[in-house]
Amino acid sequence: MNKIRPIILALAVVMAGFLAYGFLTLPKAKPADAEGFSAERVVKDIEFLSKEHHSVAHPQERARVREYLVERLYGLGADTVRLYEYDSLVGPKNRHVVYTFDAKNILAEFAPENATDSTAYLMFVAHYDSRYSHPMPKRDTVWSYGAADDGYGVGVTLETVAQVLKQHSDWNQGVKVLFTDAEEVGMYGMTAQWENNREVFDNVGLMINIEARGPMGPALLFETSPGSEKVMDLYADAAKYHYTYSLTTVVYTFMPNFTDFTIVKDYIPGMNFSTITDVNHYHTDKDNFGNVNEKSIQHYGEQILPIAQEYVMNDKYADKDYFRTDKDTVNFTIPLLGLFNFSKTIYLVINVVIFFLFLLVFGIEKVRGRLKSAAGVLKVSAIIFGFAIGVLLLGEGIAYVCAAIAGAKFKLFGTVQGVQFDNAAMIVSAVLMTVVCVLVYLAGRKKAVRAASGSMRSSAATTAVSHYAYRNLYGALALVFILAVALLLALGENMMFFIPLAFTVIAMVLYHVTGLKFWIPVAIFAILLHMFSFYFALSMALTIGAFGAVMMLAFFDIMVLIPLADLYLISKKK
Repeated sequence: MNKIRPIILALAVVMAGFLAYGFLTLPKAKPADAEGFSAERVVKDIEFLSKEHHSVAHPQERARVREYLVERLYGLGADTVRLYEYDSLVGPKNRHVVYTFDAKNILAEFAPENATDSTAYLMFVAHYDSRYSHPMPKRDTVWSYGAADDGYGVGVTLETVAQVLKQHSDWNQGVKVLFTDAEEVGMYGMTAQWENNREVFDNVGLMINIEARGPMGPALLFETSPGSEKVMDLYADAAKYHYTYSLTTVVYTFMPNFTDFTIVKDYIPGMNFSTITDVNHYHTDKDNFGNVNEKSIQHYGEQILPIAQEYVMNDKYADKDYFRTDKDTVNFTIPLLGLFNFSKTIYLVINVVIFFLFLLVFGIEKVRGRLKSAAGVLKVSAIIFGFAIGVLLLGEGIAYVCAAIAGAKFKLFGTVQGVQFDNAAMIVSAVLMTVVCVLVYLAGRKKAVRAASGSMRSSAATTAVSHYAYRNLYGALALVFILAVALLLALGENMMFFIPLAFTVIAMVLYHVTGLKFWIPVAIFAILLHMFSFYFALSMALTIGAFGAVMMLAFFDIMVLIPLADLYLISKKK
């Protein structure tokens, strides 16, 4: 074994982790005296917004927040600021506490200098009410201060508009700001606006809704409107520090979570941004000013500000219907490598190419004798799939035990809140799962060597290990291939299976063509970048209640990576 190769693999794991979790890839917060978007200036707004609870159960406190925002909007130079009041609303109707309240939305308009009746507008949406009473396990009912949810949305909007106004003379399109009320009780403010005063949306060509499901972590573009092709083209070209997965839009349609954007997304093209870390701060008293994260706020700004600047200044968006299309894209972000954004057709073609290459290299390995039979490989696939089901059940069992220890309500594959040690439990479990997988693999490897020990050839042991690695690698790849095909046919999305399959297959093709094993650690590094980033986002979004599903998906990748790494370490022949 080349002694430097284990070091290279270890560095690949460490660097992938640092890059995927944003230690080296996310922007640093800018101070108040900096040019461009400054998280520190946003924090000053949030400090006022989060001084008091300001839910629908706190009308006076909410009024103070509303007055502050009206002043801020006029201070920015809004042409008009209007209040839309909706009286005697009742909700939420599905909980033990029912509130009766009035909702007052704030609408501000910033028109370009050459505005006409047909001028198109970018509309920012964020809600200014905080969460109402929220029961917590083993605690009394708590109230949120709304520092992140949705102080982040309000503050980022104000700072973004302030920066865009610096080029006001170059505007071709205008900006509208809608700060909604009573979002937390069921989007009552946005619903009332849409049903009673829809005219304010008539000339909106693009909407950006800003939310926060926790105060930390990267800001994720987690949802786009149907027919997202041109919206995603704008995001891809203008935004910096991209962080998005089109799969989250698909998943979000099945989840019981909604935002103001939900009310209008079928009618107005747009984007929905949110932080997603972590759920134990969400809707609780931990959503306070002391837990505000400037780096997360800066990440919102680095994505949203350039989008806003591009929209208001480029006259190709003068047509308010520019973004309307029935075409969607498939997109995903891999840290360091950036945003991959494909039309559905191109993504299908790429999949077909990768599928063909997989079958090609599979056939080559069989012809060269590294794979004794297709049936043997598929047997490995079946074993891996069986263990994957076990991992799924084990993960849900761990989640159930954690919820029981914390006194939290367990929901199978649902949002579980109140487990304060959930992140630690998930990390430790994932590490232990990986260690067990490695140990089981090594035990099988040792058995393969013993079986070859009676051979007269000195290279028999090496050959046995090599064949063992190939059999396990292609068994895992065959399973991933089947799952990738099935998911592509079902959803048109298969990113979690396609990425490990694609990078591994390309690496193996290049290895056979060039004879350089260099391509193998490159593939491992790329797969790890995706794994660490995507499964972090998925576990934070779904919470520990769906930990079994996240563990199972990660397990598939691990079963590809282990024999791939082994081939890099021990194989001496092409």
